[in-house]
Amino acid sequence: MADGPGGPARVAEGLHLVATGPSNTYLWLDAGAVTVVDTGLPGQGEVVAEALRALGLDRGDVRRVVLTHWHADHSGSAAEIAAWGEVEVCAGRADAAVVRGDAEGRPPLVTDAERPLFEQVRAGVPPAPPCPVHRELDDGDRVDPAGEAVVVATPGHTPGSIAVHFPRLGAVLTGDTAADVDGQVVLGPFHVDRAGAHRSLQRLAALGVEVAGFGHGPPRLGGAARALATAPDPLG
Repeated sequence: MADGPGGPARVAEGLHLVATGPSNTYLWLDAGAVTVVDTGLPGQGEVVAEALRALGLDRGDVRRVVLTHWHADHSGSAAEIAAWGEVEVCAGRADAAVVRGDAEGRPPLVTDAERPLFEQVRAGVPPAPPCPVHRELDDGDRVDPAGEAVVVATPGHTPGSIAVHFPRLGAVLTGDTAADVDGQVVLGPFHVDRAGAHRSLQRLAALGVEVAGFGHGPPRLGGAARALATAPDPLG
């Protein structure tokens, strides 16, 4: 899966995984332009830049940042990357104001089983710097003009959570609706609407994809639809 020692990992044609701390960033290369899906914690810009260089690209090739949701371990370096050039920042409509710093994000309804992990994560995640959002995304929107990447609304983790579906590649980037824990695909933790997150998970399963990239944990490179459809909720 790895493109090179310590470098980005190939997930599908033109789609690469970059580990940015505890969360994942994805680089989608399309017709010479780069879309960055999620940006990791604050201060991860150079990690992304190194991954670009490993692919024979540089910061000036980034044309777009797509955020699957507002949480700081996904949006933390968006402002840094957006400052590299003419970079369009996109986020789900219901999360856009939080990314901009114009609104407070709703805290999750944490279960008793989630509480210890939540306290640990909260202590280790600094707030994300405000970042402009140039385009607010809705279900079915095309990320790119050719429609190679399509927005799937996945409310539940946050009100404006989205996934990015690549129909031609048979792949989806799930954000935190799903995760991989020790080789098991599961419903991700920390949702504002757990029932909604379950519905969004099943919607992703219905896409019939072979490949799924998660916000946390390694990607599933085969049989992803079944893994999503049968994913348990270990912390519910």
